[in-house]
Amino acid sequence: MDSITYGRTNAITRAVQVATPAVVSVNVTQTQQIRVNPYNDPFYDFFFGRQRSRVLERQVQQMGSGFVISPSGYIVTNDHVAGNASQITIAFPDGTTLPARLVGTDPGTDLALLKVDPEGELPHLDFELGGPPIVGEWSIALGNPFGLFEASDPTVTVGVVSATGRDLQPQDNRFYTDMIQTDAAINRGNSGGPLLNAQGRVIGVNTAIFSESGGSVGIGFAVPAEKAVRVLEELRDKGFVDRAYYTGLNGRTLPAQWAQALGIPNASGVVVENVDPGSPADLAGFQPYDVIRAFNGERVTSREDFLGYLFEYRPGETVTFEVIRNGNPLNLELELGTQRAAN
Repeated sequence: MDSITYGRTNAITRAVQVATPAVVSVNVTQTQQIRVNPYNDPFYDFFFGRQRSRVLERQVQQMGSGFVISPSGYIVTNDHVAGNASQITIAFPDGTTLPARLVGTDPGTDLALLKVDPEGELPHLDFELGGPPIVGEWSIALGNPFGLFEASDPTVTVGVVSATGRDLQPQDNRFYTDMIQTDAAINRGNSGGPLLNAQGRVIGVNTAIFSESGGSVGIGFAVPAEKAVRVLEELRDKGFVDRAYYTGLNGRTLPAQWAQALGIPNASGVVVENVDPGSPADLAGFQPYDVIRAFNGERVTSREDFLGYLFEYRPGETVTFEVIRNGNPLNLELELGTQRAAN
C-alpha cells in the first residue's frame, strides 16, 4: 500500500474491508395462494360463494440482505425477508451461491436464522455485546439495496447512531421496541444486513425505515445486538422463541372517562378488568381496576405498550409493575407462567 492510499484509510474503511466478505444477498422464493374469480365479476362471490373460486399458487421472488455469524454457516436476516420462504439461495460477494435452509424465525422481532453448508469455514461477523452503542458514534450499514447487486460486494452507507431505545408502533404483529435509530441510508433490500460500529462489530440488524416516499430519508432502525443474539440463540437451539407466557391479567388501554374515577391524573396506562384465579397475576396481588403505569421501569401508556414490553420476556422470568390502586402507587412483582401449564 503506497503512502497516499494509506493516508486515505480510516476506521470506517478498515471496518468495511473486514466485514464485506461476510455480508450476503438473500434470494427468496415464496409460494403465495391467490383466489381467482373465473369471470372477473365483482358479484360472482356474492351470488355463488367464495368456495367456487379457484385457488392458484404462484411463485414470488424477493431479495434481501444478511450476514454470516459463524464459520459453520449460520446467517442472520429479517423474518419479513425469509420467514415464509419455500426456497432460499445465498449469494456471497465472491460470486458463490449456496442453498440455505430456514433454521427458525421470529416474526415478533422480525429476525430469522438461516444455515448454509459450506465446504470450508466462512468469514463471519461478531456482535458488539459490551454495552449499547453511543449516540453520535459512527454507524455503517451494509447490504444489497433494491436487489441491484447480487453476488457482489455490498453497498456501504455511513452515518451516526441517531438514538437508542426507540419504540415504534407495532406493525403486522411485529414489535419494534428498544431499536437503534441511524441516519445511515437504509433502503428496501438492505433489510437483514448488519449495522456496524467503527470497530467492524455488529451493533444491530437493519430492519425498518421511516419514509413517506419509500426511499431513505435518514431515519432507519436496527434491532440492537443484545436482543438479536438472545433471539438467534433460541432459534438455533429450539427453532422458535418461547413466548407461551401466561400472566392471568385481562385488561385494556385506560379509557379517558375512567381515569378520574380511578384516581389517575391522565388517561394513560392499562386498566385491569379481571384476574384469573390462581394465576401468576393473582399470586402477585393484582386486583380488578388496578392501573398499570410501568413495566420493568418502562412507561406503559397503552395495551400495545404493555404487549410490546412483555414480548421481550420468557416464561419463568420475573417482572415488576408500577400500579395505581385507588389513587395510590403500588409496586407488584410477577413471575411469568406458561400457557402450557395453564391449559
